[in-house]
Amino acid sequence: MITDAAIQRILAAVDAGFDNQLAATAELVNSPSRREHEEPAQDLIESHLQNLDLGIDRWTIDSPELKAHPGFGPSTVDYTGMTNIVGTYQPAQDDGRSLILNGHIDVVPQGPEDKWSRSPWDAEVRDGWMYGRGAGDMKAGLIANLFAFDAIRQAGFDLNGRVHLQSVVEEECTGNGSLAALLRGYTADAVIISEPEEDALVRANVGVLWFTARVTGNPTHPREMANGFNAIDAAYEVMRALRTVEESWNEKKGEHPYFEDLDHPINFNFGGIEGGDWPSSVPAWCELQVRVATYPGTSADEAWEEIVEGLAEVGRGGSASDGSSSAPSFEIELTPNGFYAEGYVLEPGSDAERLLERTHREAFGAQLTSFTTPGYLDGRVFVNYGNMPTLVYGPVSENIHAFDERVNIESVRKCTKSMALFIAEWCGIDEG
Repeated sequence: MITDAAIQRILAAVDAGFDNQLAATAELVNSPSRREHEEPAQDLIESHLQNLDLGIDRWTIDSPELKAHPGFGPSTVDYTGMTNIVGTYQPAQDDGRSLILNGHIDVVPQGPEDKWSRSPWDAEVRDGWMYGRGAGDMKAGLIANLFAFDAIRQAGFDLNGRVHLQSVVEEECTGNGSLAALLRGYTADAVIISEPEEDALVRANVGVLWFTARVTGNPTHPREMANGFNAIDAAYEVMRALRTVEESWNEKKGEHPYFEDLDHPINFNFGGIEGGDWPSSVPAWCELQVRVATYPGTSADEAWEEIVEGLAEVGRGGSASDGSSSAPSFEIELTPNGFYAEGYVLEPGSDAERLLERTHREAFGAQLTSFTTPGYLDGRVFVNYGNMPTLVYGPVSENIHAFDERVNIESVRKCTKSMALFIAEWCGIDEG
């Protein structure tokens, strides 16, 4: 363990650099890094890594190895212009434990800007909060990684273990960015992902599948549509069938540790609908954009097979609601188009978790808690495919993926302190 004197020097260094940390976070929020538009924000991260005198590795994530990996999520965009960045600290005598500090640069769309009380890109700080798209998810955490690392140097110490500071793309839609970093060869004895997690540690999270369900058939003229096919009406039959699958999976929550006490751990979300070509033409097609959650331990292939089976009888026609005639048949085409990811569980008892409990207590004056989340996290990449203890842990945020997203300033400060102490003790420092 590091000494009390070293702890106080590191904590003081975080405080001394915190104004600069907030300024760097605001600058990053000011750079809209929506999907396929991340490169200007990645340029900012690269400049910070260069200022830390780290070895820089920046590469486009497109590769045959990535696409062949079982954890790959089918993409709908061109990866040849999308880059990951890793800054590496390599000590002269590498005799400490190694660490990855991971964060994602991409943000979800801001939606109608007139629904925000301010511009989603202005990073206003007010009443103890920083506002803006990505302020919480997860640019505050991404910058905190850099400043937690730098605080150890500013306190006058050198680390004895290797550290990789990662800024990845594609977390919000496939998870392929972190997977590409793993395939690039980046491994360590532990991983911290500083996602906005309410000053707590994520114990487990769901897997996620994205897909398009396309309904097609032969429509009638509007004057005869009472007994004919309408693709938008038929899409509701698909939605009802998927809700049945969702209900059956939620009924099995007692079979899955860490999920049994959640009210509704498995959520199917219909995130988009589009169909038809003309107001006076009965729609011949309709597409649903669907997001499905799965339990850890259920592979994406297994979940996909159950979804396909759940829709097998839909669209085959049959008796109409009044029993007088046969309901029209239609076709359903399912196409994966994003996440194809299995969930994960962080098994308790690792050295990394025990250390985080101590550093959290030092920074917050409170015990570290853990919880299960029904959302996606890149922790699945490092746990499932890298066999690395992965601590998803970060500041309090509100309205992520919604209007007026914001992150709590004091929570960011304390999380940065906790991570800085973790880095120092995990990797080791020369206090002489």
